[in-house]
Amino acid sequence: MSAPPRPGRPRSEQSRQSVLRAASELLREAGLRAMTTEEIANRSGVSKATIYKWWPNKYAVAIEAFLGELMAEAPDPDTGSAREDILGVIRGLAHFYSGASGRVFAQLVGEGQSDTTVAAELQAHLVAPRRALMRTVWDRGVARGELRDDVDPDVAVDLLLGPLLYRLLLGHAPLDAPAIDAIIGSALGGLAAERAYHQN
Repeated sequence: MSAPPRPGRPRSEQSRQSVLRAASELLREAGLRAMTTEEIANRSGVSKATIYKWWPNKYAVAIEAFLGELMAEAPDPDTGSAREDILGVIRGLAHFYSGASGRVFAQLVGEGQSDTTVAAELQAHLVAPRRALMRTVWDRGVARGELRDDVDPDVAVDLLLGPLLYRLLLGHAPLDAPAIDAIIGSALGGLAAERAYHQN
């Protein structure tokens, strides 16, 4: 993912990487709001004028730097058990949310409330791939008779992923292993097919 091309000389790939690396460091050290384009320029050795030729603002630099460090697609555990697959995906997301990248993600989500470009980039390159993975896990579980076939899949995905984002953004409760197990256990109490639920 990269910002739309702008008029002028082609980017120097080395300079571009220096800018993105500087932005990544500053996001973790100072945070999105405090980070400035001048600081990115100073740390990267690339002039502000050049940065503004390549990106419209610091938020565009931040979103490209952040997404460039992440895998666009999360791995599908496909263990043969819907419960274990769901736990694997959710534990991976919880680990991501609990680290430095999660803090940056929360800041970008906040910025996305007023910046449609940030919101669209997060949706396309981070949110949508993970929802698609969870939908794959859900559909597989329904086909095997482990999960209810009368539940709207998008609602089920919201029920499974929503608590993580809620805890990330509000910070009112942990995202550790016992919390994840409790969340998934409670969710599957309503989402698992009756036969599968009683077997677990």
